[in-house]
Amino acid sequence: MKITKYEVLGKLPDPFLFNDGRRVKTLSDWEEKRKELFDPCVGLQYGGMPPEPEFLEIDPLCVPNTVGRMNIWRIRTGTREKPVSWTVYAHKPAGQGPWPVVIDGDLCYGCMQDPEIAEQFTSREIMLVKFNRDEIVPDTRNPKRTDNLYGTYPDLTFSALAAWAWGYSRTLDAMFELGIADPSSVTFTGLSRGGKSALLAGAVDERATIVCPEATCAGSGSCYRIHMEAETSDGRIQTSETLKNIVNSFPDWFGPGLKAYEDDEAALPFDSHMLKAMVAPRVLFDCEAEDDIWAGPVNTWMTDIAAREVWKLYGKEENVLWYWRRGGHAHLPEDFDMLIQVIEREKYGTPLRSEKFMKTPFPEPEPIFDWRCPERE
Repeated sequence: MKITKYEVLGKLPDPFLFNDGRRVKTLSDWEEKRKELFDPCVGLQYGGMPPEPEFLEIDPLCVPNTVGRMNIWRIRTGTREKPVSWTVYAHKPAGQGPWPVVIDGDLCYGCMQDPEIAEQFTSREIMLVKFNRDEIVPDTRNPKRTDNLYGTYPDLTFSALAAWAWGYSRTLDAMFELGIADPSSVTFTGLSRGGKSALLAGAVDERATIVCPEATCAGSGSCYRIHMEAETSDGRIQTSETLKNIVNSFPDWFGPGLKAYEDDEAALPFDSHMLKAMVAPRVLFDCEAEDDIWAGPVNTWMTDIAAREVWKLYGKEENVLWYWRRGGHAHLPEDFDMLIQVIEREKYGTPLRSEKFMKTPFPEPEPIFDWRCPERE
């Protein structure tokens, strides 16, 4: 990757600074500060989150006893007056659960319908659970806010991304109620807008022990304050996605207040490192591709190293991981293999096998932040 343009619009805001001017000094301070981050990172960016549901019902559709057969349930949840429902598909390993679980909302993508992907997980005794996030709210511009989850909570302003993230948590609720998911090993993952949903879900739901967004682009794991341009391996010049690009292309993905910053990203009271920091001290694993310039390779890495300062407060900086593979915007078997290595490291202490972890395909620029992890008291 050859970077042809690199523009920094401003320094990253300090996640250790309270709104009243105090600084984080202890882990309990950070837990308090983490709650403060909800308003800008989730409220402003995504319009807030849907509330905890009034109920959860699980209807079996196909639950065979045969090893290798997919189990299918229909979830009904939300409010009794106007519930929402979607279908959940689980590929269970052989033997008796509960199993480590990977939840992916990208069933609307072809890759998640590939039985070989499921086999990658089940052969390693990991359960893969899939759902189509678009059943919860549609992925259309300016959708009617009277149907699906929007209709369940008509007075709220949560975005499509917040609704999809909520779907990860409710799907996990169902897996726990069924008694088939191991609470010590829960992974949320997804690609692109699915990666955005997975990162948000993992930021607000602390039951996720591993959060693995892939190629989230702007509006999630990238950095609003960096604009870059680079040459891909086949000689094309591409730019990174900007706040202005995404809020105008997909307005329903974001809260109503975010568009006000489309021409002034430096004025944002947050950036993506703060959303990532809400995952700490759990595992954050960023998967990226060298030719996916739209996803902002330098942008994503910059928010990773900035967020890692919060993990340092816990003495857990090894829980922030990244890797780049060759190619473009996709969720590939190689990505899932890397994720499985992370899952096995966390669950069993198995050393990571690949040498691609923690390497970047570009010269690493200077940090665009001048704060660091405070000395813990």
